[in-house]
Amino acid sequence: MKVSIIIAVYNEAGTVRTLLEQVWAQPLPQAAAREIIIIESNSTDGSREIVAEFAARHAGAGPARIRVIHQDRPYGKGHAIRAGLAAASGDIRLIQDADLEYDVADYPALLGPIVEGRAAFVLGNRHAGPGHWEIRQFARNSLLARLLNMGGIVFRVLFNAMFNCRLADPTTMYKVFRAECLEGLSFTCDRFDFDFELLGKLIRAGFTPLEVPVSYKARSFDEGKKIRIVRDGARGVFAILRLGLMIPRRERSAPAAAPPQQVHTDAIGPASWSTRK
Repeated sequence: MKVSIIIAVYNEAGTVRTLLEQVWAQPLPQAAAREIIIIESNSTDGSREIVAEFAARHAGAGPARIRVIHQDRPYGKGHAIRAGLAAASGDIRLIQDADLEYDVADYPALLGPIVEGRAAFVLGNRHAGPGHWEIRQFARNSLLARLLNMGGIVFRVLFNAMFNCRLADPTTMYKVFRAECLEGLSFTCDRFDFDFELLGKLIRAGFTPLEVPVSYKARSFDEGKKIRIVRDGARGVFAILRLGLMIPRRERSAPAAAPPQQVHTDAIGPASWSTRK
């Protein structure tokens, strides 16, 4: 069994080196093989160089194959994740952010139900730990943190109403699923609204996610948080409404394809793999 860990990187120089080393070293259940797919969106802060150094240092050695997709500009997190999903070859797909808000030590809890055959789709629930709904706490701006926490409640209530479910944390980054869950599904969202598109389409396709508790330590905007409250909030609400009203249950459309873009894909690992579009 192989796990594809998909990491979108854009201007994360302060955290990406540590995160990549943690992903590299984290044991997986039943000694599963892994591939690390890094989508680097032409960062301007040195992140691209950090990714290149990490890939070169671990080339052909250790527990994982590393694939780096170089985008010519930032198209959005959703666009990057779509490219990573299209390139992945693992039996299980795990989406990982390039910051340190989530703890890779939760991988066994996230992957265990899938490896053991108890679930096909798992979500990391940030609200099961200390703090419950107040998962974002900013030392310098408690009002902004409260606003984001309230926004999370709005998204949760709206998503559950539109998709007839009872998820505690539909906006979580940790989404883990078997590769066949994506069969017949296509995606179009490019920004943070992709989270709702992916989750909504998997639910409509008949996959009920199992939520497991995960650790979470929010970073502030001063520390590099990229979501924009008004713009991305509006996109999220629109995506939930549009998807909830338009997607039929058990959708099976054309197979998912890589998003249109110009990329240079470098392969580092036991097997050569490269693509140019």
